[in-house]
Amino acid sequence: MTETKHAVQVTIGGETYTVRSELPPAYTKEVALYVDAALARVRTSAPLVESHKAAILAALSITDELFRARRGDREIAARLTVLADEIGRLIPPAKRA
Repeated sequence: MTETKHAVQVTIGGETYTVRSELPPAYTKEVALYVDAALARVRTSAPLVESHKAAILAALSITDELFRARRGDREIAARLTVLADEIGRLIPPAKRA
């Protein structure tokens, strides 16, 4: 059974869009605000860039944030694995599960 889709009005770059999603409306609005802020940062730093190019630059910026966060997650997971192995060696063999 599919979930109910919500129609949410959001504004990005001064344009209003209706987004239909199964996600909670508050979440959809939060995501749209984030995209709008990224677009505003691009427009502030490069005011003469055309709208569609500013949108692409904002998408690149958001994607860079995502990739950096994923890399950070992988690094933390690797460190936790090393620590778990080190802790495992400190536990007497009879006590290991």
